[in-house]
Amino acid sequence: MTLGRDLTSAPVGAGLTKACVRAEPLRMVTAKEMDEIVAEFIKRTILKIPMAEMMTILKAWDFLSESQLQTINFRKRKESLVHDLVMLCEEKPANVNDAALLDIIYTQFHRHQKVWDVFQMTKEPGEDIDLFDMKQFKSSFKKILQRALKNVSVTFRDAEENAVWIRIAWGTQCKKPNQYKPTYVVYYSQTPYAFISSSRLRSSIPLLGQALTVASKHHRIVKMDFRSRYLDSLKAIVFKQYNQTFETHNATTPLQERNLGLDINMDSRIIHENIIEKDRVQRVTQDIFGDYPQPRLEFAQYKLETKFKSDVNRGILAERKEPLRCLVKFSSPNLLEALKSLAPAGIADAPLSPLLTCIPQKRMNYFKIKDK
Repeated sequence: MTLGRDLTSAPVGAGLTKACVRAEPLRMVTAKEMDEIVAEFIKRTILKIPMAEMMTILKAWDFLSESQLQTINFRKRKESLVHDLVMLCEEKPANVNDAALLDIIYTQFHRHQKVWDVFQMTKEPGEDIDLFDMKQFKSSFKKILQRALKNVSVTFRDAEENAVWIRIAWGTQCKKPNQYKPTYVVYYSQTPYAFISSSRLRSSIPLLGQALTVASKHHRIVKMDFRSRYLDSLKAIVFKQYNQTFETHNATTPLQERNLGLDINMDSRIIHENIIEKDRVQRVTQDIFGDYPQPRLEFAQYKLETKFKSDVNRGILAERKEPLRCLVKFSSPNLLEALKSLAPAGIADAPLSPLLTCIPQKRMNYFKIKDK
């Protein structure tokens, strides 16, 4: 498995501690102004929430009481509803951390709107496995970021399966954290994996990697060649849980009667004349993909750097000494299910190329192919 750049060797705060060329004196922010900043933050977050999810997310936030929520008319126009909710939040009053928690909950409900990268951490050979303390992890993680960067906002929210969601709003030495362009991290305690939302602020990744490595008591962290919008599927593949998580079939059903999980509108013109071949294709497909729905990935990308090969030794390409470089990308709303359906539909031979079927085993969907 090809892993990405080692993030541990980067200097702390690399790219994030640019000096202000023309630093102006910081203006004092009054309590009233700070309330307006938080109110605007909450307002923008609530406006993103679909009405069908509004009550569920507000209850999960647990900032407003049940009696307060009962005073709100949820049949109002959304703009008016948001105004009433913000007014209740100002009465309590809410702070930036409260608003950030609401944003985390919204993101948990709409995690597919982000693109998630997988990072893997390792310990030194022979290093003992330490007992994990979530409280200590959070404290250490936050201190590392705040020591390296003056203006940074860190918010945590515990989730299922010993996971913690972390929201980081980045600032600079001269600017306050930008709450509208945060980075999200999902870390599962006592595992070497973290899932980080893609961010345009690439300079923050080395510092973030160091904070994760030190706080989780690992030695090194690298970015894997594995990303998707479907966080749950990435988790299932990385932790090798998808054959249990997505299991739906009855193992006692005979092979020829089993549903392979194929959602295909079969063309009546495609006729399997050889029933033996049909059974072979089904058996090979099941051996490769299993008899259960596949984790959801939307693409696989192959970067080719190979020399042209042909039995006919002539032509411009055959004489070319340099490798051909091109990018091949397979896309689908559910790529693994689409690949699983090819051979049974008669569109491809069985078995498929290992380059297409190895994605879950290798835990990657970015490949670089070179001549041996």
